Amino acid sequence: MKQIITIEYCPKCGWLLRSAYMAQELLGTFVDEIEGVLLKPSETGGTFTIKINEDLIFDRKTAGRFPEIKELKQLVRDIVSPDKSLGHSDR
Repeated sequence: MKQIITIEYCPKCGWLLRSAYMAQELLGTFVDEIEGVLLKPSETGGTFTIKINEDLIFDRKTAGRFPEIKELKQLVRDIVSPDKSLGHSDR
């Protein structure tokens, strides 16, 4: 079963474009491995989390930063397709 990635972001913080960019990168990289990416506006200020199904894989508040695209792709790959090569993102 393909997995769904949810990016929950704070619209008041202006993080929609960042979320959309990350969604685009994930959709392009994991074409055959994921069902899709859901962009979910949060009602809680400052929220930026990424989940695969219901499992939290990144929280901006906990990490104290946003994920780098390379890091995010590696986190997703490790769950949805551990044997997949990410090419330059693996280096």
